[in-house]
Amino acid sequence: MNKRLIASIMLTMFLAACSSKAVKEEPKAAVEEKSAPTKVEAAPLAPAVAAPIAEQKMAVNPLKDPNNILSKRSIYFDFDKDEVKTEFRPLVEAHAKYLKEHSEAKIALQGNADERGSREYNLALGQRRSVAVKKVMNLLGAPDKQIETVSYGEEKPRCSEKNEACWSQNRRADIVYEGE
Repeated sequence: MNKRLIASIMLTMFLAACSSKAVKEEPKAAVEEKSAPTKVEAAPLAPAVAAPIAEQKMAVNPLKDPNNILSKRSIYFDFDKDEVKTEFRPLVEAHAKYLKEHSEAKIALQGNADERGSREYNLALGQRRSVAVKKVMNLLGAPDKQIETVSYGEEKPRCSEKNEACWSQNRRADIVYEGE
């Protein structure tokens, strides 16, 4: 019977020792659990931070993005001409496509001329230039109701020197979006 009593005591001590080890290991497990969630929490933060950056890139207005063709707004013309040059067709096409896809957008095409010629002639030439750009945009599917034409003639020069390099900057039609 002593053997059974001793065995019972030893079993109790053994179980007590085992239970105390489990209690001691629990705090370690708690510490480990705190470390593990920190690592797990760090991983979800990266996509959460990346999402606003991606949204910001998506939210960049293509009309103001200097890397986008839509940020270019001037179509230049030869002396005394109102035909849209082939080098400016991609620019006109891009704006026409934008207007087709954004029915709320409206533009004013502002025709300009250099200072040579009478005031009346330059106003008429500026109007022909803005109408020429509008016709190309209409042919490409841009709705007529989104495009207004106006002529400033020689009244809004970009350059005021009296030489060909300067005059060539003034022979243009500018695309101005409503609200800008």
